[in-house]
Amino acid sequence: MSGEMLPNETTVPVLPCTTPAETLEFFRALGFRVTYQQTRPYLYLALTWSGFDLHFGDPPKHLEPGQETGATCLVMVDAVAPYHAAFTEAMRRAYGKVLVRDRPRLTRYRPGASRFRLVDPSGNSIVFIRRDEEQGLEYGGSKQLKGVAWALDNARILREFKNDDRAAERALSLALRRYGDTAPAVDRVLALAALVELALVLDEPDRAEEWTAQLRAIDLTDVDRQRVEGEVANVDRLREWLA
Repeated sequence: MSGEMLPNETTVPVLPCTTPAETLEFFRALGFRVTYQQTRPYLYLALTWSGFDLHFGDPPKHLEPGQETGATCLVMVDAVAPYHAAFTEAMRRAYGKVLVRDRPRLTRYRPGASRFRLVDPSGNSIVFIRRDEEQGLEYGGSKQLKGVAWALDNARILREFKNDDRAAERALSLALRRYGDTAPAVDRVLALAALVELALVLDEPDRAEEWTAQLRAIDLTDVDRQRVEGEVANVDRLREWLA
């Protein structure tokens, strides 16, 4: 008779890897420790960091890293901000900047957000999610909001939950065209700040300059400025845009 099954399982994802050397370099730069490394007769890499492990193996044929359709691993944590801060610091130390474009990259962290994404050189996504993340998410934006405020909520969902920066950019730019004349200054600034960041991520510097010019043309009270700074991901960059 078999023994009693105990609920002490451990799951370890095995992600496809198209570039072993780049994968090892990237995760080592983030502070991961390599516990196993093999390239022949088949590829297998094992890495560990904090309390979880990532393993990598041979990719399926015709996998295109640029399409970022490799695999997704969810890492459930009590709070996501410390993890994002740790990766941000590691990237700045290793690369002199935070990698926010192409692959590998780290998606932004909006204050109060419940998740962020780490994309590796092979196009895999490691998504860090707060355990008590909100339930019943209203895709398309909260029905209790209107105008630019609704578009901001919709863009947040598109970026953080759908990983679709282009759709977020379209939603915000359309909302500003439709409702910008009557929207509160804070909402307009938040939307424009998001559009500047999206333009940089999407490698559209001309659009970034256009949104920055509109951002600087808006007058904010001290109270409004404090509220805006409390909601954006990069306060120092925002202050430069508003200068």
